[in-house]
Amino acid sequence: MSKEVSIKVENVSMKFNMSAEKVDSVKEYMISLFTGKLQYNEFWALRDVSFTLHRGDRLGILGLNGAGKSTLLKAIAGVYKPTTGKVTKKGKVAPLLELGAGFEREYTARENIYLYGAILGYTKEFIESKFDEIVEFSELKKFVDVPIKNYSSGMKSRLGFAICTTVRPDILILDEVLSVGDSKFRKKSEARVKEMMANDATVLFVSHSLSQVKRICNKAIILDHGKMIDMGDVKEVAKHYQEMNGLKEEPEEAGGVEAEAGDSSGD
Repeated sequence: MSKEVSIKVENVSMKFNMSAEKVDSVKEYMISLFTGKLQYNEFWALRDVSFTLHRGDRLGILGLNGAGKSTLLKAIAGVYKPTTGKVTKKGKVAPLLELGAGFEREYTARENIYLYGAILGYTKEFIESKFDEIVEFSELKKFVDVPIKNYSSGMKSRLGFAICTTVRPDILILDEVLSVGDSKFRKKSEARVKEMMANDATVLFVSHSLSQVKRICNKAIILDHGKMIDMGDVKEVAKHYQEMNGLKEEPEEAGGVEAEAGDSSGD
């Protein structure tokens, strides 16, 4: 693994203001502000989070719902600007944060591949050279000229994952996207991520599956109410996380992908 720093998160905090009063216009806002009726509830989604990743590191981000995992990924991806602190990245970043994020609903998958590629900073010629590989990996050849609005969440996730990983970014950010789809596609997706590891890609990964985190990542952190309470080797941190939340070891399918009741390739 390279010693070159890929991501540096320095004392990052993220505050959101949630207004307790409904304000429908600038005039109402100014009146409420000057009369002292405008009230905010401060919510700190992240508190003083710091860590450094080197090229080739794969970081699993663990935490219960509301712990700040997705907020941290968005701050690293540049979707959010930290309230305090700084994020430094080196290389091309491909974030897959939400199902269908970056897609235009009225456009077909074919059109969205070029649009999403442009958002990631790639030329039309480059995406053209990767187009067939993206379609083949996503297993959506029959639906490539169908508008995205008619896609299931699983189909959108497969398309987004195929684009992000086919273009081979330096930094790949994945938020709960490998849990969507059938076991065959999840196995294929994990294999693609591991293939990228061999090329020293840095991966940030959020998943509720501890077994999946342990298979993919070499490091992990635990977030609890926005604070980072542990970081280190993935096995040790995962054990800590299991103990603090009373979790049992997850069963796995043959081939290394956990079984999920009622799983389908659609949603």
